[in-house]
Amino acid sequence: MKIHEYQAKQLLAEAGVAVPRGQVARTPDEAAEAFTQLGGELAVVKSQIHAGGRGKGRFKEYPDQPGVVLVRSADEARDNAARMLGQTLVTLQTGPEGKTVNALLVEEGLNVARELYLGVVVDREAGGPVLIASSEGGMSIEEVAKQFPEKIFREPVDVDFGLHAFQARKMAYRLGLNGEGVRSAARFLPALCRFFLDNDCSLAEINPLVVTDDGQLIALDAKVSFDDSGLFRHKELLELRDLSEENEAEVRAAKAGLSYVKLEGNIGCLVNGAGLAMSTMDLIKLHGGEPANFLDVGGGADVEAVTEAFRIILDDPNVKAVLVNIFGGIMKCDVIVQALLTAYDTVGFDVPLVVRLEGTNVERARQMLADSGRDILTATDLTDAAKKAVATLQ
Repeated sequence: MKIHEYQAKQLLAEAGVAVPRGQVARTPDEAAEAFTQLGGELAVVKSQIHAGGRGKGRFKEYPDQPGVVLVRSADEARDNAARMLGQTLVTLQTGPEGKTVNALLVEEGLNVARELYLGVVVDREAGGPVLIASSEGGMSIEEVAKQFPEKIFREPVDVDFGLHAFQARKMAYRLGLNGEGVRSAARFLPALCRFFLDNDCSLAEINPLVVTDDGQLIALDAKVSFDDSGLFRHKELLELRDLSEENEAEVRAAKAGLSYVKLEGNIGCLVNGAGLAMSTMDLIKLHGGEPANFLDVGGGADVEAVTEAFRIILDDPNVKAVLVNIFGGIMKCDVIVQALLTAYDTVGFDVPLVVRLEGTNVERARQMLADSGRDILTATDLTDAAKKAVATLQ
């Protein structure tokens, strides 16, 4: 689960991580009032969407308006907010469709001496969380890895203790900090790691992490995501979820107990089992097609689940064919076919449907499909299914 920058900074501040003073604004007048209350000569007005690259992004309605802007008066804050709120911001991460800005974060201006990168992620090779830092702040970490791999530093984080003091000091020295900067890092870095662990995060990224001219480390930006599997321990965090920032079909699928991810292709996939779903998408691509989604209905697929899965797939206007790939293990193939046929009649199909079955009672299930009278293509194996699904589009 992702949250907005302003929400992340509120949580980080409560955890002892230094962040700039700021206020949320949802109207132009609130943005002007926020500038006045911050009491400085400079402030930053930042669009709040679940995407990075906002500073380089531009609004569809106002191509010259960036998603993050410096302002020097309440009137400037109000005028910029009027061009930002309710408008569509397009960044590299949003794609060409962009995202609507419904809130702004107005923050105090800082005297910045340096920009760094800092993040905590779960590292599969390390088998746990790892603190990543770089002297190249303000850039995407992927670009830093390509251009300056020697400038990326890593420290494993103890899942019980957190980041040790000696690790924080070592990281500070690697980043070229000294004096007050090292002392600030000794507070900041362990606090961020502790926040990551205590809240079951999957990502806690500060980019840029700035060093002010008096040596203080402050999170100028913040991107935080939580592990969905750990949210049952953090019911209060669910209140921070902004469904308007999420894909509508994915939200709908989650409510139905389906694992669904929207993709850009035109062959819809309905599969039981995550590994089988990944293999199905791979074979579609191998034979020249493009999957429209990842969709795992789980091992106990019933009529309701299959029906809703079909509805979600067919509501995507890009879908021109559907491939169903089912292994009958926990649920027998004939039971699955009965659910599939009922769902087929309920939803109604206007695109080709290819079905591949394997597992318990598969022969009976295949006969049921053959006798059904429905316009359904059957496949003998996964390769045959992928080829037939791609062929329907040619």
